[in-house]
Amino acid sequence: MRVTGGREILTELDEIVDPKHTALIIVDMQRDFCSSDGWFARRGVDISSVQAAAENLVPLLGNARQAGVLPIYIQMQILPGFKSLSGSYLRFLTEIGKIMDSSGESFTMPGTRGAEIIDELAPQEGEIVIQKWRSSAFVGTSLDMILKCNDIKSVICSGVATHACVDSTARDATFYDYYTVVAEDCVADYDSELHNASLQLLAHRLDVVSSKSIGRLWEQPVAAIAGE
Repeated sequence: MRVTGGREILTELDEIVDPKHTALIIVDMQRDFCSSDGWFARRGVDISSVQAAAENLVPLLGNARQAGVLPIYIQMQILPGFKSLSGSYLRFLTEIGKIMDSSGESFTMPGTRGAEIIDELAPQEGEIVIQKWRSSAFVGTSLDMILKCNDIKSVICSGVATHACVDSTARDATFYDYYTVVAEDCVADYDSELHNASLQLLAHRLDVVSSKSIGRLWEQPVAAIAGE
């Protein structure tokens, strides 16, 4: 920690990810994006990197729950008939992003199996799930309000896809004045070049660290509580 302009600034990772003021944001770990029977996999997209990130995220989520870190799940939603999509966003998804066609079928529609969070990361009773409608989990949602209501100063971003929804959420978190960390082995992309490029850019603005580095810091308060 240092003092700048009369303010205390968190500088060390253990200070930033202190469980007392940290939330773990899990972005779009839904069946359509992550499962072998999901929307992306059915279209021939290689989801192995996403499944690897999910495997790394499972122990990090377990550490978070034990340490008292607030887990927040982000759940992408697209209404049938594209009724939740603007012209510009629909253009991106169908023409520029090339991840959806114009048939009317889409991923993560409310109430579908594909919109569900994958079993290994399923929310426990009482945990927070926020539906989003755009790449950033802050746009048009209650995320910032919920973070502030729970006295959160720092967020750890995880999930898919690195260059898209994770990147957008992480950048917006910094603009909303949260200390922001990306768990580099708990994020994934369907394109390795975009994944690597995004992490390289994000590392210039925020902390990009391994889940093990974070988990080790969370084990200390857990041990202390157990010894009381």
